[in-house]
Amino acid sequence: MAPRLSWDIFCAVVDNFGDIGVCWRLAADLAGRGHAVRLWVDDASALQWMAPAGCAGVEVFTWTRPLAAETLNGLATADVWIEAFGCDIPPEFVARGTAAVQAGARAPVWINLEYLSAESYVERNHALPSPLRDGAAAGGVKWFFYPGFTPRTGGLLREPDLLPRQQAFDAAAWRAALWPRLVHSPLGAAPEPTPAQWVSLFCYEPAALPALLRHWHEATQPTQLLVTAGRATSAVRHALGTGFLDAPGQLSISYLPALTQRDYDHLLWACDLNFVRGEDSVVRAIWAGKPFVWHIYPQDDGVHLEKLDAFLDMLRAPPSLRQAHHLWNRAEAVAAWPAGLKNTADWATAATDFRTNLLAQQDLTGQLLQFVLEKR
Repeated sequence: MAPRLSWDIFCAVVDNFGDIGVCWRLAADLAGRGHAVRLWVDDASALQWMAPAGCAGVEVFTWTRPLAAETLNGLATADVWIEAFGCDIPPEFVARGTAAVQAGARAPVWINLEYLSAESYVERNHALPSPLRDGAAAGGVKWFFYPGFTPRTGGLLREPDLLPRQQAFDAAAWRAALWPRLVHSPLGAAPEPTPAQWVSLFCYEPAALPALLRHWHEATQPTQLLVTAGRATSAVRHALGTGFLDAPGQLSISYLPALTQRDYDHLLWACDLNFVRGEDSVVRAIWAGKPFVWHIYPQDDGVHLEKLDAFLDMLRAPPSLRQAHHLWNRAEAVAAWPAGLKNTADWATAATDFRTNLLAQQDLTGQLLQFVLEKR
């Protein structure tokens, strides 16, 4: 059996969902496999609704700058340090850990857990050492660990009970239980909707959103749109506020409360098409095995579009799905959502094939554990 290890995971929150979402899933997955985790985060507010019950084996610590000395009192040096997404572990923490090593403690395995990408550099850089030349830990080494989509990368987060939970999931029952908790748009929604398709929406503020809403509104079959709390809800309400959908149509819109991570998985499993954003939700959409469109984190220099194309290549996205992604991620408004862009059989095939291929690879937590044991 693998030894029980202690882990320090550092997370600097950027958008309040993706960074802390990934770090919490990793922490909870490690704890579920018998390890002890301290999660250091500079803004833990999202955990109040993302993981309100907490997780046995995970302690959440407030990461202040500078890190107060009293915070470190009595803390043993962990076996593993993880700085997530390029954040730097506080120098006070490093200095204390280095002093413990000099006094005879075993040096922790220091890992820089990078962002997810399908680009070719990931395979080249995964598991490479980075010598430490400055600071208290000079002379040591940290290791780059890249999540990814091929066997030559660190894989994707996938907890051991995910597939059994998914197989036992009852989508109709979950939707029925959720329905009373929703806020329904004035566009109208039947008390017991029977739409042709259920769609989830988790996004930033896509310029193509009004065109897509109009497309569903004017379609021949009904769509029930479930909009996540936060920026997606604000974006939809802003679009509707312009009054461009002023007649009854085929689109019903309902707004979700903030969902726990587990219920967000359920949302993806319960829908026929999922619009997702950032890093954490796209991985969960992959495991859902349903057609999805990814709103990648936008960058001013357009580098995110290269990252998107690399992902679509890996997905083997059919032309219509590739076009939908590019429309959804463009900065300019779309005059009309092309009629040919809808939830087609090709989209479903691409999603299920991609999921099947990735399930054959080892998950990220399993690979991390193996990597740490090798380096120790």
